[in-house]
Amino acid sequence: MGDVFKALADPTRRTILDELAEHDGQSLFEICSRLTMRHQNTSTRQAVSQHLAVLEEAGLVRSHREGRTKIHHLDTSPLRSIVERWPLPAHPPAPEPPPETRPEEEQPCPASP
Repeated sequence: MGDVFKALADPTRRTILDELAEHDGQSLFEICSRLTMRHQNTSTRQAVSQHLAVLEEAGLVRSHREGRTKIHHLDTSPLRSIVERWPLPAHPPAPEPPPETRPEEEQPCPASP
């Protein structure tokens, strides 16, 4: 699970995951093009390839070859294991309302001794 947190710690890797979530099954060239066009990210192909390797190691990206091209896919199953470890309640409790405050003249008088 530590690999997942390490992979998610980098903003470029999170952007790559966002791009794969929006358009799954991309080659390195397609990912680099989308990063440049949509996010003005000028990382080299080698840098993006290294980011993809970290994401693959963490299990967040899986890939297969189509001829000479490696196609990358998002895999969210490691994220599910995080959610299962720290589940959120189905309906979070509503915040406590502030205690009612009354103007001084409406406050009850303290009892006399």
